[in-house]
Amino acid sequence: MLSTTDPASALVGFGVGLSLIIAIGAQNAFVLRQGLTRSHVLPIVAVCAVSDAILILAGISGIGALLEHAPSLITFVRIAGALFLLSYAIFAAKRAFRPQTLAPDQHGNGSRLTAVTMALALTWLNPHVYLDTVVLMGSIANGRGEIGRWWFAVGAVTASAVWFSALGYGARLLTPLFAKPSAWRVLDALIAVMMTVLGISLLTEL
Repeated sequence: MLSTTDPASALVGFGVGLSLIIAIGAQNAFVLRQGLTRSHVLPIVAVCAVSDAILILAGISGIGALLEHAPSLITFVRIAGALFLLSYAIFAAKRAFRPQTLAPDQHGNGSRLTAVTMALALTWLNPHVYLDTVVLMGSIANGRGEIGRWWFAVGAVTASAVWFSALGYGARLLTPLFAKPSAWRVLDALIAVMMTVLGISLLTEL
């Protein structure tokens, strides 16, 4: 009788999922900043984790194979994502040059809708999410057999939930480091540079 459990596949899924999630810089930078300001952390973590779960399951269900034959869709997402990242870079640069908005005890004042929309955009307008999470992860998972691929999904989804929870809620442990406005200035400057580089790289890949 075939076993209905496959802990090895779950462990592989956790490792692969964690390695790919950590590599996506724009999304992580946003979650980190929201965690530091303790602004709408729960909905943002939930949006990122649920979005990842949907993408992972989509890849394992075979949608990744369809995306490989839809280059025009990836191109559209790439352009939209690049424009969004460059726009976000401008806002981050403005924050870096406006010390009065960077008080260490200032929690984020943006609305929950704005924060959730930003999290959704950073997730779904990132073409690497489709190429890595859907196509690559789907290919790896489907190579582990009918039962193994779903346990792979369990591991990958768990990795996503653990990572975003740790990043969002663990960020407050860094509060002493950001006790000075200059630290916020450096963080936002780095975010602006990161977003600019990512946005330009997306356009040059067309």
